[in-house]
Order: sequence, then structure tokens, then C-alpha cells
Amino acid sequence: MTLGDGRLPMTQDAALHSDTAADLVAARRVLTAEAEALTTLAARLGAEFPRALDTLTRAEGGRVIVTGMGKSGHVGRKIAATMASTGTPAMYVHPGEASHGDLGMVTKRDAVLALSNSGETSELTDIVTYTRRYEIPLVAITSRTESSLAEAADVALILPDVGEACPMGLAPTTSTTMMLALGDALAVALLERQGFSSADFQIYHPGGKLGRQLMKVSGLMHKGDTVPLVEPSRPMSEVLLVMTQKSFGCVGVVEPDGSLAGIITDGDLRRHMEGGLLNRTAAEVMTRAPLTIRPGILAAEALRVMNAKKITSLFVVDDSQRAIGILHLHDCLRAGVA
Repeated sequence: MTLGDGRLPMTQDAALHSDTAADLVAARRVLTAEAEALTTLAARLGAEFPRALDTLTRAEGGRVIVTGMGKSGHVGRKIAATMASTGTPAMYVHPGEASHGDLGMVTKRDAVLALSNSGETSELTDIVTYTRRYEIPLVAITSRTESSLAEAADVALILPDVGEACPMGLAPTTSTTMMLALGDALAVALLERQGFSSADFQIYHPGGKLGRQLMKVSGLMHKGDTVPLVEPSRPMSEVLLVMTQKSFGCVGVVEPDGSLAGIITDGDLRRHMEGGLLNRTAAEVMTRAPLTIRPGILAAEALRVMNAKKITSLFVVDDSQRAIGILHLHDCLRAGVA
């Protein structure tokens, strides 16, 4: 069977292959267009960016109120969430709902970040007017310098004039990607201004894999009577009993002031097996200056050290080198630290 022009009909596999190739071409075109737009955006950022940061932090004790309509609103929700999780109190307020009572969520201590690609979104009128009436700082993200939003704002961050990745140039694609990235840039710059630390991050992210990765040694270590500790003069016959009872495969040897003088492991026992082990003291068998870790270190870092050194336990010491706990490899694994 041939087509009217003499060509053989395309098989189903060939048609699928053709569709797949076209799909990949479309996807790569979109990703390339958006990547180029972000590069252009980064290159054109200037003095208005730090002024926007100053404006967003002008009112102490307040929040960043993010607002936008449609796709800009969806982007705004993400920006508010990112700011809130990185030390900048923030919330999203829907501009339509703001016109029907939610303006009460915006106080004189707050600052507003308004998103609109055209800068002429009618639903933003009331919240923008509200900021001007009560002298609430306003930062705009828009693509038009002479738009109503840009002219009303204290600072306007202008997106570069690049086409949408949509082949018709209509669906918000490149523009929303730039908005989202610019929001991330604001959030991270604010984070760095505030000196936001991994410890602060743990407070705001206690759940999920991220929270587990940020757990500290102090939250996982064994403390008190569960820690296998002996004094230097303890006979090895008693040391072995402590090792067996505590089940860590090691004991720490501590001086009268609690400082860690050494550690005894299964390896130390094997090395002294032929030399009258049971007649020796802990001080005679121990390995001096053992590897230790501090309680404030991330558990993920402790796990990395144990893996690198091929050990299963680390004694935890304070600033005075006193043994205050012990962390086992299995503690990290049970907590989901990896």
C-alpha cells in the first residue's frame, strides 16, 4: 500500500519516534529560552536590587506581604514560602481577597512585594493604593518601566524584555521563570544580610529529609549512664564487662576531671591479647588522643567522619574535652541521616 504521492505510509513506531523527537525539540527550546532569559536578568541587575532589599526591611518587626494575580500569584506564593523558611517573615495575600477585607492583614510595619508582568493588573489597584495611603513600602517586579505598578512603587525591579517560551508568545513562561528566580535572589540576599545559619534553618525545617540532615550530634548522642566510661586505673577484666554491658564495642577512658584521655576498642583488645590483657589497666591498653566530635556539629558531618575513618562510634566532648556523650553510626542511620 502506498500513499497518493507514491510514499509508503509511516509505521506506528516511526510515528512515535517522530513525536518523541519533536517533543524533545520543544522541551529543549523552552529550557534554552528560559536559561538565556535568566542570564540576561542576572547581567542587568543593578543598584535597584539592594535598594529593594533596603525597602523590604525598612519597617522593623513587620513582614513581607507578597501579592500577585494569576500566574504571578502562584509565583508569589512560592516566594513568600521561601522567604518565610529562610528567616524573613512573609505571607501571600490574594489581591482580590484584599479588596474584600484582607487588606486588614497588611499593617504599617509591613512591606509589600507586588508581582505583575504587565504592571497593569487591575486586581492590584486596591492593595497598591493602600500602601501609598499608609506609607507602606512597596517593591514591584514587572516587565514595564512605565507601567502603573512600576511608577507607584518605591523600587521597581524590571524584567528584561525577552519573549515567552510559548511558541505563540502568550502563555506566561519565561516571564514567570524570571519572577521566580528574582524572588529567590531576594530571599537569599535577605538571608545573607541577616546571617541566617544552618541552625536557624533547622528550626524552620524540623520535618522531612532536610530536617534530618540538619540534626545535630547533641540530638542523637547517648548521654549519662549509657556512655561507656572508665577511669585509667580500672583493670581490664572490669573494662571488658563495661564494654559488654554498654554494647558500643568501645569504652572511653576519662581522667578524674572528666576529660577524655583515650579510648579502648576491639582493635586495642586484639593487639594486647598475647600480653596478659586481663592483668593490665585501661591506661596501659587505651589509644591516646582519640578522634572526637562536638555536640553542636551536624549529625551528617559526624556520619561523614565515621565513614571516612571506618569507625562506628565517636565520643562527644565539650570545650574542656570532657566526655559528655557517644554517637554510634546506627544512631545516625536510624534517624535517617545520610
